[in-house]
Amino acid sequence: MLKITTAALVAYPLAITLLTGTGSALANDVALTQIEQLGEKIFFDETLSINQNQACASCHDPDVGWTSPNSEINAHGAVFQGSVDGEFGNRKPPSSAYATQSPNFHADFGNRLLGDDKEELTNDPRFVGGNFVDGRATGWKLGNPAADQAQAPFLNPVEQGLPDAACVVYRVCKGEYARLFDKVWTPNACGITWATDIEDQCKDIDGVVALSPQDRKKVDNAYDRVTLSIAAFEGSKASNAFTSRLDAIRASRGAIPFTPEEKMGHDLFELHCISCHAGARGPGDALPLLTDYSFWNLGVPRNPENPHSMNNPKWKDPGLGGFLKSVKGFTRYAKANDGKHKVTTIRNVGLGSCEAEDAEGCIVKAYMHNGYFKSLKSVMHFYNTRDTLASCESIGFDNATEDVALANNCWPEPEIAKNVETATMGDLGLTEEEEDAVVTFMLIMSDGYIEK
Repeated sequence: MLKITTAALVAYPLAITLLTGTGSALANDVALTQIEQLGEKIFFDETLSINQNQACASCHDPDVGWTSPNSEINAHGAVFQGSVDGEFGNRKPPSSAYATQSPNFHADFGNRLLGDDKEELTNDPRFVGGNFVDGRATGWKLGNPAADQAQAPFLNPVEQGLPDAACVVYRVCKGEYARLFDKVWTPNACGITWATDIEDQCKDIDGVVALSPQDRKKVDNAYDRVTLSIAAFEGSKASNAFTSRLDAIRASRGAIPFTPEEKMGHDLFELHCISCHAGARGPGDALPLLTDYSFWNLGVPRNPENPHSMNNPKWKDPGLGGFLKSVKGFTRYAKANDGKHKVTTIRNVGLGSCEAEDAEGCIVKAYMHNGYFKSLKSVMHFYNTRDTLASCESIGFDNATEDVALANNCWPEPEIAKNVETATMGDLGLTEEEEDAVVTFMLIMSDGYIEK
């Protein structure tokens, strides 16, 4: 793969030297602020789990676009086992890169509050933003959806599994970077009186750490600072790099052209995908983040190999609708949003994948909220033919995995059949060559092409 330097793009946009390189997106050789350094240490710290064997990075690996790094898992159920053996989540780990760009979760009523008639005002709003694919990390608590999101996995019994935020704070404050935590968050940020048996308390997944009311307030404050530090790292140039070939092409002002296949893919993407995968530009007028942070039900099939689904055969992922049921003032909109999931950025979707040009050491990646799809090619084929092929169930293939569906030229029924988007996808009329071209275009969205 080719690489160019950021300096060359800035100083000499029309005379760029092309260099060979690996295209790795590892979080190396990037100047980080102190709070970003702190967040990096927390992000990669396996001790912040009940069995001290799982870090944020375990499910969000920079080499593969800050998402699932395990081919075997991705090729099947796509959800990761937590710190405790046998405990699984119900969704594929999303990419943590560019997550800090998401706005706070909100209902967008458009201009309907500016004098529209009552009938128009009864229409449901469009929900936007937040983190997690159901939007539940709203940003309402800490003013940052990424920081709100980071509060959940440490205490989730099917993820890092610690019983109390105090256990996270204790291990940060007693760890090798405790002084950095104090330095970033003022002296004595770790000034909490701990019980002598706190380690034992933190080994009980159902336990609650005993603290005085004053120390509990200090823990709550410190825990917010832990997750704000993670969000700072996730918002750094190590994670939000903007160093893809697509960025280089745009910044070169014509010095680096698209290949013919990339140009075909670009034009088809602009025609069929841009309505959702556009959005605001990144820092320094960088290329758009390739999402508008809205929510849609794309008709994705149930993943029959997902351990949670296997143990709960009647369970269907409610997505945004499930979250809205818990939010005062939004419950009335829950049913209309069942099965909808967030449009995430498609930057780095191919990074580390065996579909990429540099396939040495590549992995199978999983796509969509439940990891049903195992390649960008199959995602594009689904977008293109979802409504034109037979349902797998109608021709005798119940609970069809992706490989069974592709082999029999069918698609399973949607996990949730109502609210499926049909206006912009499902019957695109693309040829196989055109599907491949869109995939080729998406593969140039991976960071690591431009040298930092």
